[in-house]
Amino acid sequence: MIEENMPHILIADDNPEIREIIKILLSGEGFAVTEVKDGSTALAEIGKREFDLIILDVMMPGLNGYETCQAIREISNAPILFLSARTTDSDKILGFSSGGDDYLEKPFSYPELIGRAKALIRRYHVYQGKGTQTGAPTAKQLSFRGLTLDLEQEEVFFDGKKVELTATEYEMLRLLASNRSQIFSAQRLYEAIWDEPWYYGANNTVMVHIRNLRQKIEKDPKNPVFIKTAWGRGYHFE
Repeated sequence: MIEENMPHILIADDNPEIREIIKILLSGEGFAVTEVKDGSTALAEIGKREFDLIILDVMMPGLNGYETCQAIREISNAPILFLSARTTDSDKILGFSSGGDDYLEKPFSYPELIGRAKALIRRYHVYQGKGTQTGAPTAKQLSFRGLTLDLEQEEVFFDGKKVELTATEYEMLRLLASNRSQIFSAQRLYEAIWDEPWYYGANNTVMVHIRNLRQKIEKDPKNPVFIKTAWGRGYHFE
C-alpha cells in the first residue's frame, strides 16, 4: 500500500531483473516504487503524477535514456539518476548535458544506490519546500543585475521571468550567490552539493552543471556575467 507522503520513485530499465532488485532495495527503505521498461512508458507515468526521483537506464528500446531525460526536463524538475553500464566520461557528460543530476555505474553497490537516491530526494524536497534547509542565508532574496533568488520560495527570476532549475542547479546557484566573489574549486562544489567524497571524474560533473546553469541564467552563456571561471582555481559569482 502506497501512502500519500511516501517518496515515490520511478525506475525505467528494460531489464526486469534489475528493476526488481532496485524495487526491493528501495521499497525496503520506505520508498514507493513504480517500474517501467522503456522511456515512452516513463513519460506517460510522469504525466500522471509527481515523482520524487527518476532512475533511468541509458540503453533502452525506443527512446534511450538521454532522449528520455531531455523529454522529462520539458515537464518535470524531479531529480534524475542515470544507472548505466556505459562508464566513459563522454557517456556521463551526455547524461548531465541532457538534464541528469547524477550518474551511477553498473554494477553498483547497494549502499551506494540507496545513498545516492536519498541524497537526491532530500535535496529535491528542500528545493520544493518539503523539508528544512540547514545553513540557508537569513536574507529572503538575493538580487544581482536582473537576477533574483527568492530564498523563501526557492525560486529564481531573470528580468522578471521565472527560471526553471533542477534542485541541483538551484543549490549550486544559491551556494555561489550566497558567497559572492568567493572562489569555489570544483572539488569544494562537488562535495558541498552532492554531499559525497571527490573523485577524478567529478570535475566533469561540476563543469556540465555549471554550463547548464549558465545556459539558463546568462544572456550570453559564452561570456557569463554572473558565474565566472577563475582559471585553474574554480568558479565564483560576481
